[in-house]
Amino acid sequence: MIDEIRHQFLQIFGKQPLVAASPGRVNLMGEHTDYNEGFVLPAAIDKCIYIAMAKNNNRQLNLYAKHFNEKFSSPINEIHPVKGWATYLYGMFFYLKELAPSLDGVDVWINGNIPVGAGLSSSAALCSAFGFAVNELFNLGLGRMDLALLGQKTEHHFARVMCGIMDQFASLHGKKNQIMKLDCRSLEHEYIPFDFPEYAIVLLNTMVSHSLAGSEYNDRRRQCEEGVSILKKFIPHAQSLRDISPEQLELYRKELDELVYKRCLYVVTEDARLLTSCELLKNGDLKTFGKNMFETHRGLSKLYEVSCEESDCLVEKASAHRAAAGARQMGGGFGGCVINLVRKDELEDFISDMQSAYQNRFKKIPEAYVTQIEEGARLIT
Repeated sequence: MIDEIRHQFLQIFGKQPLVAASPGRVNLMGEHTDYNEGFVLPAAIDKCIYIAMAKNNNRQLNLYAKHFNEKFSSPINEIHPVKGWATYLYGMFFYLKELAPSLDGVDVWINGNIPVGAGLSSSAALCSAFGFAVNELFNLGLGRMDLALLGQKTEHHFARVMCGIMDQFASLHGKKNQIMKLDCRSLEHEYIPFDFPEYAIVLLNTMVSHSLAGSEYNDRRRQCEEGVSILKKFIPHAQSLRDISPEQLELYRKELDELVYKRCLYVVTEDARLLTSCELLKNGDLKTFGKNMFETHRGLSKLYEVSCEESDCLVEKASAHRAAAGARQMGGGFGGCVINLVRKDELEDFISDMQSAYQNRFKKIPEAYVTQIEEGARLIT
């Protein structure tokens, strides 16, 4: 793919590009906890967005995405949010130019192998790859966390999605064969080895497309904030659900609307489950870790209500399969991928059994992606 990207860029723009890659991510535990200042457990994977880029010196931002076969172009001083994938690059360039006013125009060619709408954070990878490339091309000297925060800012103000920092962080900070426990309040992080060579990470795509820009995502965030505003009357130091224990939540349960209570209950128990699960991994206990993944899915489905019939079906089938140690819906919800920890010696049987059961029920075959944990954003030389 890299040779093809360089060749196509040369054909269209007549010059050699700088090429950067930034990966999608899986999140083993800690879904919807990031915007509640809690903890997440992501890892970068071996599926990436690739950006080829060169200066054009004509104060134009020229974009072409191979996957969509679409072009966008704008003078760099007239950038504003637009519909579609280009808004992520417009936003990144807009905020980079605020930091570096002398920034000039660039020509950009985009390709990749991250399935769009599968919950693997293709939008964060797109922002990260683009920001990483601009940073390198113009020698801006920004750090990886600087770029992650610009990506989050772009999501908030150009894509209108009030996401947390996890996706951008994971795409930029990933390390091979390690997962990251990220504190979404302090942004401190710890690398935890994920060394289970007899297991593979298998993503099963429900083929149900979702959009984080949908109202449901922002509704969940508002419901959590409502819970905090009420509980703060009784727990004055509470700034977010991060500051509220499951025991405190139960103590003041009657103060909350039942729906708000369910949302809060999922978040506070998920944070506690994640911290326990990190210790399990350090002790090599993948079996109990996998059981906690199933518990996370039950919370996502029954308490946070961001699952769907298709995801629930796949997790139920995985829980009964001899090869699966753990499984849960991953990403924002309402479709996308289910992440599974699967024994490699039964990988083919697992995928075949799951696809067959899913096809019998929903008349479609879920795509399967076998992934490994890889490096974060990088230059391709």
